[in-house]
Amino acid sequence: MKVSHRPAELFAAFDDPDLIAHAGLVPTIRLAERCGLPALVAQKVKLTGAKNGAGTAAEAKAMSIVGGMAAGADSIDDLDLLRHGGLARLFGGVRAPSTLGTFLRAFTWGHVRQLESAVAAFTCNLAAHTALVPTGDEVAFVDIDSKVKQVYGPAKQGASFGYTKQRGLHFQIVTVKTSTCAPVIVATRLRKGSANSGKGAASLLREALKTVRAMGITAQIVVRADSAYFSHKVVAACRKAGARFSLAVAVRKKIREAIATIGEDAWTPIEYATAVWDAAEERWISDAEITEVPFTAFTSKKKAFHTTARLIVRRVKRLNPQSVPEGQAELFGVWRHHVVFTDSPFGLAQAEPMHREHAQVEQVFADLEDSALAHLPSGKFTANAAWLTLAATAYNLTRAAGHLASVFHAKARTGTIRHHLINIPARIATGARRLTLLLPQHWRWADDFTDLWTATGQRMLT
Repeated sequence: MKVSHRPAELFAAFDDPDLIAHAGLVPTIRLAERCGLPALVAQKVKLTGAKNGAGTAAEAKAMSIVGGMAAGADSIDDLDLLRHGGLARLFGGVRAPSTLGTFLRAFTWGHVRQLESAVAAFTCNLAAHTALVPTGDEVAFVDIDSKVKQVYGPAKQGASFGYTKQRGLHFQIVTVKTSTCAPVIVATRLRKGSANSGKGAASLLREALKTVRAMGITAQIVVRADSAYFSHKVVAACRKAGARFSLAVAVRKKIREAIATIGEDAWTPIEYATAVWDAAEERWISDAEITEVPFTAFTSKKKAFHTTARLIVRRVKRLNPQSVPEGQAELFGVWRHHVVFTDSPFGLAQAEPMHREHAQVEQVFADLEDSALAHLPSGKFTANAAWLTLAATAYNLTRAAGHLASVFHAKARTGTIRHHLINIPARIATGARRLTLLLPQHWRWADDFTDLWTATGQRMLT
């Protein structure tokens, strides 16, 4: 590939009022409107008493932020990408970045909760309108996890040092998926950077499970989490909601005692179809041995919290026996053990790989940080909490747009969906009392864009 003209023959000018860079925002925002996002925000988010008119037209401001995020904005200033060329002819109510920043800073924690309520209802509508999460699958997996988002400078409220030894804010997300669909975010929460990973997990999980059921999912729910979420409160929340649990467990004294009772003939060799990365030993593992044993957890708590279920144990050979903590038995010097506490209805051969798929939630983190969550842009904690909620909304909306477009885009990363279906240049043409978007000829994903366009009630020019 090479430039076909000499510099003296090639010029550029930003002077066309009818060009736009994000034609795919039209069907995407239309989808959000059809699923009631503006109406829900107007109904539920009441920023009464906010100064400088920050609380007025909350629905227009929220839609401006979500639309900018869907197009790739990752900061408040980036939201200005909605004010270029002919976009003003296609969208009304677009607000300036300074106005949107003022709007976010007007949020209190109560307003964030109002926004979360509106977004939960929107997610249910989105799932019903697009069949984003199949309701007829055998099992739905609800994954909860957290991540410290690094920030810079001490001025951000709530920013502090946690287990990562980096200054940051600590956010939790809960996703739902089945074996045939990509993850959808059903709940989020922002905490201080020093918060433990599992802090507030039970209450967030209760809200998430309520939303999952409201989405019409009647399948068996299995909640998956890492060892930070192994607590009697999380198990109680699962059981109260009628969900099963699959929780990783740290190998401590009582767990080691349970593993020591397992006979050598109880282990079943397994070979992974794809190798599994072992972070502790920094190597790929392609085979292991698994077994299960009954176990009663939380015996130090009140009797009502005592929980008897299965310990699924996976063991792999240690490469470096000298890394064994002092005082552990010879058994633990030869093997490294990974333990899951579960009441899953599935057999050992199914339950163990099902739990390992919890790692897919890391892809959601990567997706968010590749788009709207590249930054937590405000110095105010509640503004960042609102930004997190709207980032999850943009993620789900983008994923729903991909679901309407094609089988490929239904499981593609949101960055791929943006590149293929949203960030498409177009020229606005006027004629016969209608507007026509003139899109690039030979666009590789034209058929997929056509499916998205028509699925949201619009027509293509023939």
